[in-house]
Formats: sequence, structure tokens, C-alpha cells
Amino acid sequence: MKKSPISSYLDKRALTAPWRIEGSERNNFAAAVVIPSLAEGDSLLATLASLAANPADLLAQALVLVVVNHRADAAETDRLANRADLQRLRQQAPGLRPLQLAWVDAASAGLELPAKGGGVGLARKIGFDLALTRLDLRQPSPFLVALDADTLVRPDYLPALYRHFQSATAGGAVLPFEHQNGDSAAEQDAIERYELFLRHYVLGLKLAGSPYAFHTIGSALACRAEAYARAGGMNRRPAGEDFYFLQQLAKTSGVTQLRGTLVCPSARPSGRTPFGTGRSVARLVAGETDAVTFYHPDCFRILGRWLQLVSGRLDLDGDQLAREAAVIGAELADHLHKVDFTTAWDRLRSNHPRPEALLKAFNDWFDGLGSLRLIHHLSHGHRSRCQPQDSLPELLQWARLEDAGDLAGQLRTLRKHQRSGI
Repeated sequence: MKKSPISSYLDKRALTAPWRIEGSERNNFAAAVVIPSLAEGDSLLATLASLAANPADLLAQALVLVVVNHRADAAETDRLANRADLQRLRQQAPGLRPLQLAWVDAASAGLELPAKGGGVGLARKIGFDLALTRLDLRQPSPFLVALDADTLVRPDYLPALYRHFQSATAGGAVLPFEHQNGDSAAEQDAIERYELFLRHYVLGLKLAGSPYAFHTIGSALACRAEAYARAGGMNRRPAGEDFYFLQQLAKTSGVTQLRGTLVCPSARPSGRTPFGTGRSVARLVAGETDAVTFYHPDCFRILGRWLQLVSGRLDLDGDQLAREAAVIGAELADHLHKVDFTTAWDRLRSNHPRPEALLKAFNDWFDGLGSLRLIHHLSHGHRSRCQPQDSLPELLQWARLEDAGDLAGQLRTLRKHQRSGI
């Protein structure tokens, strides 16, 4: 008898030992919220408190799994903080009802993450893989949710998730998000600029017609259990794990935008990862004004013309498509040559004779990372990375969205745009 995708994943790819779930023996949950935590202290308690404000009947069906973790080369301050957090979880778990709270010790001797390759991706994977074993797979759509230990959610968080996965056709979902306010004017300016950067990029992808036009925020994603298994599980990267995982979800089960709630990640500066929100905010607060620059709208226009060319001329061979791409622009043709597009395209045509299958195969090959690499290749000369005022007005006009004229107003516009799903 053929195994289910989840059974096959658990047998072949799941990462469990030597870690284990503490605090709960139940194995009949309809959902699991997985929270990696590194020296979070009161921030973790605030996150749990925001979760606890959700409806009690839905909380009763959802495992909340905290993965307290650090690497083997962690600083002593992080080790002590994690030890305190584990102690607090063990002592206070009964008082945190109605949460179905459990935790994983990935911080004690013999359980620490490896110095090489350890990080948030591995911590998420440990939590997801262990949580998968506690879901009731007899239910129609058990699902997994990623959250962070410094992120706040609203009381409509779980209702929106349950509602979404009862009807959505795609296996993956991204949630609306807005960063918390910074602790100072400098932090506030930094987080607004960084969030605006994230939003302008996804808007540009959407305008270009990319199937990867969704946000990749680690604390604002979810997926059905089966979709998780089909995607091969969480990516282990110490940074960017959310990007690569969602990209794989998009290829294997699809990703859609969830509605009806809001996730609020932290705005704090941080150096825990080599890139991302905390690192970018820290650099901006330190006065590095070029730490976050924006893409020229023409980069997205060229991407859009390229995607439109391929989807409209599936009958052409690789050389013919490359010649048509050169008409769009020499830089596009140069990039396609560098990635050996003609060879890849002819192979795809040979393996996928039906048009819809060929287009799907192309989008799997020219994926979110492929699109980002093209945009980087195009970002020179008059299309070089620029300040927001040199990118956003044109993008907003292209999208027929209101331009308030300042960064705060433009951010409000794009936040509303994500929530509305227009």
C-alpha cells in the first residue's frame, strides 16, 4: 500500500531525535503554531499572551510549540536566558491556559543546534517536524503555522487560519503583517523604510505578473500538513529559510494570501542573522542610509515583458525565445545567456509537451530566486538601486494606488493593499 506524503516524509526526511516535545502528550491536534525562541524572555511571554486571547475552543485544538534554541557556540548571555525561559515554561505552563502549550529543549547540553548550519531555519524545522507527529491526520485539513517569539497576533488570528484552510485550494498561505512601532524615532524611521522596501518588491512582482508575488516573512506563513510534507519540510538555512520554503510551497501546493487577521513582527534591531529585518534596521539606525535601497520600476517592467513573452510563445524553441528576449533588452538577453536559458527551455519543452505543463515547469525553473537574480542583473546604469522617492511614485501609479507623497503615507497605502487583496 502506498504511503501518504506525510508518512513518507516522517519516515525519510523528518528531523526529530535527539529533540522531543515536553509539556503535552496529546496527539490529536487540528493545528500547531511553532515558535522558535532564542533568549526572548518577556517577549516570548507577550507573544504567548497575544495567542491566548484567541477563542478558547480553537485554542483547544491547536498545539503551541516553543522551540527554545541556541547554537553550540552561543554567547553565555543567550545560554543563561534560554535556561531561564525553559524554567519559566516548565513552571508557568499550567497558568498559561487555555494555551495547549508545549516546548522543545534545543538549548541544553547535547541538544544545542550545531555551530555550523544551526539557526532559525533548523529551529523551525525541528518544531514543525515534531509538531507533525502530534496532528490528527484523520481531520480534513490539519495545518502548521510559523510564528516568532517577538511577534504579536490578534484575537482573530486562529479564526482566520481555521477559516482559510477549510476552503483554500492552495496548500500554503501568507498572512497580512505590519511591524510593531520602533522604540525610538530612529527605529521607527528604519522599520518603516524596511517594510516599505519589502512591500515595493512584492508589488513590483505582482505588476510583472510573477507567480511568486507574495511576502516571505517567517512569522507570517502557514501551510497544510500535507503541503509541508510535499514541499520537503522547512528549509534549514540560518536566514532566508522562509523565502526558500515558501518558494517550494508555491511549486508543490501553491501559496495564497490569507485574510481577516494581522501579524505584528518586532521592529527591533538585531544581528542574529546575516540579513533580514533586524540586521537592516540596525544598519539604518546606525546611519547607513544606503543599507536599504529600492529597485527601479523598469526592472519590474522588463521582468513582466519577459514573463509575458514566454507565456504567449510556448511554441518557440530556446534560440527563438532568446532572440525575442533580446528585442526586450540586451541586459535581459545577457542574463538568459548566463543562466543557459536555451538549454533549459529546450529540455523543458521535451519533457512537458502540453502547454499548461510547460508553463508550470518554466515557472518552477524561473522561480522567485530566478526573478530576483534577473532584477539584480538589471539594476545598473539608469536602473540602479535607488531611494524610495525614485521608485515608489511610479510603482504606485502603475498599480493605480494612492500616493500620499511621503513614506508613511505610501506605507499605509501598501498595507491596506495587502489586507484588501486587491
